[in-house]
Amino acid sequence: MLAMAAAQLGLKAHIFAPEADSPAFEVAAAHTIGDYTDKAALTAFAAAVEVVTYEFENVPAETIAILDPLVPVRPNRKALETTQDRLVEKLFIRGIGLATAPFASVEDAGGLARAVAQLGRPSILKTRRFGYDGKGQATVREGSDLAVVFRSLGQKAILEGVVPFVREVSVVAARGLSGQFRAFDVCENAHQHGILSTTRVPAAIGAETEAEAIRMARALVDALDYVGVLAVELFVVPVAGQSGVETLVVNEIAPRVHNSGHWTLGGAVTSQFEQHIRAISGWPLGSTQRYGRILMSNLIGDEADAWLEVLSDDGASLHLYGKAEARPGRKMGHVTRVYPESV
Repeated sequence: MLAMAAAQLGLKAHIFAPEADSPAFEVAAAHTIGDYTDKAALTAFAAAVEVVTYEFENVPAETIAILDPLVPVRPNRKALETTQDRLVEKLFIRGIGLATAPFASVEDAGGLARAVAQLGRPSILKTRRFGYDGKGQATVREGSDLAVVFRSLGQKAILEGVVPFVREVSVVAARGLSGQFRAFDVCENAHQHGILSTTRVPAAIGAETEAEAIRMARALVDALDYVGVLAVELFVVPVAGQSGVETLVVNEIAPRVHNSGHWTLGGAVTSQFEQHIRAISGWPLGSTQRYGRILMSNLIGDEADAWLEVLSDDGASLHLYGKAEARPGRKMGHVTRVYPESV
């Protein structure tokens, strides 16, 4: 989707990926198949492009270290290193004065026992790296064998206390080379089995809460000297004893275009994908105005088999990702529906 957005702006995308069957190859002007740590391949790649970006945060920091002296990399290395380690990310968020769930570092089973004594049960143990869509985490409940829970993850982890939230929302925002900032309207997300199922815009939150969510996103991108699109996942938590008053807790930062922003493709004047291309190219950011009320639904696993039915719905906009195999839990596409504001 980034490559297609670039093409619409007259730019050519060159994709670097280790997989020979990457769907992005089908819609890009050029591609390179190589390991993310292959210095020779990365050097040749850098010579063929004018700016480099990444579309997920599990690219090794070593990759950016190789590319950075050769070609501009946006977002920067700091953003990648901060967000690909949950402990580092939480410390960074707290360091700029934003709230997170209570957390503790866990390096072994004994450390987990101490962390549980501090944060209580239930709590959630997450790998520090490589977790997504509910993978790489386990819930610590009453009666859980802590040694077994720790071994199930198999690496250093972070224990997070449970936040009593009423809804999950996210801000998809962009910062340009000049510091220009624009955010899309805050969206509300629903998950099933740890995977994003639907996104609705606007979120069912008050105007003050929305303004605070966008302020928090601005604080994050400025602190990271960020260039590109970034998503901030937030918990909305009611303030005890104060009817209608809400506070926000940062759950995660994603240094990239984000699934909860897919609604912008057809749902807003500028999609998050075009916005990212504009930002990393040093161009002015586009309008984030919505076309109406939005419902975006992910097609997960064999749900994508209903593509013909979706196409027969005049109100539905279908996007399939070109993945060769529909596995359980795998995002295969999404459907966006735009409704009048009055609905």
